[in-house]
Amino acid sequence: MSLIICYNLIEKSFRVVFKMLYRKIAAVIEQHLLSDSKKIMLIDGARQIGKTYIIRYVGKKCFENFIEINMVEDSLGDKLFEKTSTVDDFYLQVSMLAGDRMKQKENTLIFLDEIQAYPHLLTLLKFLQQDNRFTYIASGSLLGVTLAQTTSIPMGSIKKIRMYPLDFEEFLYANGMNEFTIAALSKKFEQKESLDEALHAKMLDLFKKYLLIGGLPDAVNRYLEEKNIVSVREVQSEIHEYYKADASKYSEERKLHIRRIYDLIPSNMENKKKRVVAQNIENKRGKTFSDYHDEFEYLISAGIALNVQAISNPTFPLIESTGKNLLKLYMNDVGILTGILYGSNIRAVLSDESSINLGSVYETVVASELIAHGYNLFYYDNRSKGEVDYLIDDYDSLSTVPIEVKSGKDYTIHSALNTFVSNEEYHVQKAYVLSNERQVTTKGKITYLPIYYVMFFENKPGDGAIL
Repeated sequence: MSLIICYNLIEKSFRVVFKMLYRKIAAVIEQHLLSDSKKIMLIDGARQIGKTYIIRYVGKKCFENFIEINMVEDSLGDKLFEKTSTVDDFYLQVSMLAGDRMKQKENTLIFLDEIQAYPHLLTLLKFLQQDNRFTYIASGSLLGVTLAQTTSIPMGSIKKIRMYPLDFEEFLYANGMNEFTIAALSKKFEQKESLDEALHAKMLDLFKKYLLIGGLPDAVNRYLEEKNIVSVREVQSEIHEYYKADASKYSEERKLHIRRIYDLIPSNMENKKKRVVAQNIENKRGKTFSDYHDEFEYLISAGIALNVQAISNPTFPLIESTGKNLLKLYMNDVGILTGILYGSNIRAVLSDESSINLGSVYETVVASELIAHGYNLFYYDNRSKGEVDYLIDDYDSLSTVPIEVKSGKDYTIHSALNTFVSNEEYHVQKAYVLSNERQVTTKGKITYLPIYYVMFFENKPGDGAIL
C-alpha cells in the first residue's frame, strides 16, 4: 500500500469513520513503518496516553496482517516469551498465537506492546531487525530505566520516540477545529500578528478548557461525550491513583519515597521557588538529591513527571550547563493538576477569580507543550538575579531564549527577565512573555505573546527554532 493512500485512509478514518482523536504521532509512525528504515520503532511514554491505541490503529490500516502481543499479559499468563532468547524461538512462540498471519515483511507487522515486561526482548530486537523477516514496532513504559538495566543495548537497531498526552493543538482538533484554521493561526504566529477580539476570546476559552480537561485520551473523550466536569475528574483521579500505585511497584525499599515525591509535586508548585527540596521527602535533614536518584529516575522515565533543570550560566547549548541539585517537577498532565487543586469547581480556571493564582497551572501547561514539541526543559536560577521560568536553545543565533509565563494581568512586570535580557554576557537575541493578553507586541528584545501561541513553539535543531 502506498504512503499517500495509507495516509488518506488514516486521515479519513480519524475524522469521519471512527471519530477517534487526532494524534500527530500517527503520521510519524506511518512514515516510519512504510519507509525502508533499518531500525525498529520503539514508542516510549507514560501509561494511559494512547500508545497502544494509535499503534494498533495505524498498524491495522497499513498492514494486511497485524499481530499484537502484550508482554505484560504474557508475563501474567502463559509466559511464552519469558525465556525467548533467539530469533527462531521467538518466531515459534509467535506462530503459536498467530501463525496464519505471519506472511511477508511488506504485509506483516508484529507489535510488541509493554515490551518492558521482558527486558531481554529489547536485546532481541537487534537480531530480529537483522533477520528482516517481518516489520516490527514496540511500545512500553519505563523504557529509559529498562534500557539502562539491559546488558546489551541494541544501539543502531532501534528508533526510540517519546509520546505524550494530547497537546493543545490536538485538543483543538478534538474540539472541531480543522487544519485550515490551525494553518491560519500558525501563519499569524509566524508573522507576529494578533488575533481579532472574537477569535482571541474563542482561543482563550478553549485553552482554559484544556487546563481543566488536559490531554489524557480517556479524559478528553469523556469530556467530548458528556461535557461533565465531575465525570472528567473521575477519569483523571483514577489515572492519578493508578500512576501512584504503579510507581509503588518499582521497589519495596523505595516505593514510599517515589509516592511521596509524586504527591509533593502540586504543593511544590504552590511554593515561591517551586523546586523539589530533598530534605522534605522524608523530613530528614542532610538528605540530598543523590539519596533519591532512583526515585527521580523512575518518575521521569515513567513519564508521569516532567523535570526542569536549573541553569545558572545560560550559555548555548544549555545541556552543558545544567545543575543537578536544583530541580523542578511538573505533572505530566495539566488536567490532573487542576483536578487536584480545584476539584470540580471550574470557576477557578474559567472565571479569572482574583483570589486564585494560576501560575503553577500555566507553567505546567507550558512545560508539557515545550517537551512535547522537542525541547529539553531548563529554567534560570541565580540567587542575586532571580529566576526565569524557562530557557530554550535557539539554533539560529546559537544563544539562549528565555521564556516567562504570566497568568495574571501584571504580565509586563518581570524584573528577573529584564536583568537576564540586559546581561551582555548571555548574548540574548530574543525573549518571550506568554500571557492572556491578546496583543502581540515587542519591546526591545522581549516579545509578548498570547499563551495559546505556545502550541507553535517547535524545536528544530539546524532548521531554526521559533519565530
